[in-house]
Amino acid sequence: MDMEIDLVTAVHLAGLALNAEALRRVHAAGHPEIRVSHGFVVQHVVEGPRPIGEIAERMGVTQQAASKAVAELQRLGYLERTPDPRDARVRLVRLSARGTAVVEDTRRIRAEMEEDLADVLGAGRAAALRSAAQAALDWAGGGEAVRARRVRAPS
Repeated sequence: MDMEIDLVTAVHLAGLALNAEALRRVHAAGHPEIRVSHGFVVQHVVEGPRPIGEIAERMGVTQQAASKAVAELQRLGYLERTPDPRDARVRLVRLSARGTAVVEDTRRIRAEMEEDLADVLGAGRAAALRSAAQAALDWAGGGEAVRARRVRAPS
């Protein structure tokens, strides 16, 4: 690459390009309707069902906004709502079989992309890039949100 851009811009643009490639592969794997924004909802139910109020709180949005996002993913077949066994008045949101499949496909695709990058960069440079990116994420204040699965959608 002949152009010189600052580090922050280079990392940002690389992230956008890598996400676009991951999304292209997810679509090709049988999930053409998935958008990046869906991941900001799905992350909250990967580890198990949650009530909509808790999802809204974790997303930093109103219950109405969370309900709308969940309804879209439910309509697409990725999420389902079930009664809470402890309180039938409460509905829990969980991954459907299709939702579990898209999570598994996305994880596989990202692992494949990491292998592809290691082939291009070399294993040592790829490992150094991962380490540097994680350190930058922590430095910028985003590491804890990732670890807690509380990454919020950009505004």
